[in-house]
Amino acid sequence: MKSLVFLAALSLATGTTYAQAPLKKNEALVFCYFKGNGQDGLHLASSRDGYTWTALKRDSTFLRPTVAKDKLMRDPCIIRGQDGLFHMVWTVSWQDKGIGYANSKDLINWSEQQFLPVMQQEAGARNCWAPEITYDPNTKSYLIYWATTITGMFPETQIPSDTGYNHRIYSTTTKDFKTYTPTTLLYEPGFNVIDSTIQPDGKRFVMFLKDETREPAQKNLRVAFSDKLTGPYSKASAPITGNYWAEGPATVKLGKEWLVYFDKYREHKYGLIKSTDLVNWTDVSDRLTVPKGLRHGTVFRVSAKELKLLEQQ
Repeated sequence: MKSLVFLAALSLATGTTYAQAPLKKNEALVFCYFKGNGQDGLHLASSRDGYTWTALKRDSTFLRPTVAKDKLMRDPCIIRGQDGLFHMVWTVSWQDKGIGYANSKDLINWSEQQFLPVMQQEAGARNCWAPEITYDPNTKSYLIYWATTITGMFPETQIPSDTGYNHRIYSTTTKDFKTYTPTTLLYEPGFNVIDSTIQPDGKRFVMFLKDETREPAQKNLRVAFSDKLTGPYSKASAPITGNYWAEGPATVKLGKEWLVYFDKYREHKYGLIKSTDLVNWTDVSDRLTVPKGLRHGTVFRVSAKELKLLEQQ
């Protein structure tokens, strides 16, 4: 695959210690999400405990999508960069070969939106779904990753009922968001996989992912592990979600407790499971309150001052 070189003025990072500490009195969580098909753009909700979420700006949009033919803003992923900016990537279209990018100082005023052509070099690429980004403090580089179907790849897991969609996780790395390494295959678990999100776990990394297998139906969340952010990742675990169709994991670690939010999309409900060891999971969906119509994105931390500005919108 050819090298990707395009401009994107961002610098993303997450401090492992900060990102996994218990919430302090002067900070809160923000959930970035979309509603419907993603036409109206970015929505935000806040929480002080990770369980009760309140929509901000009366659940109206903070940013409307402007790039790509479909002009969607699905699956938003926001993290705070080392430069102090919030950086966001998102799904712009059902069938485009790139993703969206924008940054903001305050989550209210946003930069001009950009289209990043991460799969343009692949003639057979059909889509780019649910992009995310994770910082590697060991290499001081950033991994951007997403799910793509490339026509003709992995025929052993392609079935007609999925209209030929047969995803794997692809990625590129960068140190400066100007020059990118060649796009490569990040994870091939032996099944149709989407919605991956990677978090640091001590000296290793854990990937939360969706088994998209339709026949026989899986549609559940699993985890895989690697000593390096760029892999190789282990065989996917047994399902960590229950007897329902789940997708779009969003994760946060508060002290010793991992929280994984996900979309029970056939039931039009939101789910939550927790664990202290990433092996044994407890369903605490009955404790979760989210805005009506919330669809999946990511969870990140903000200061009390930043939250106050958002609450004033």
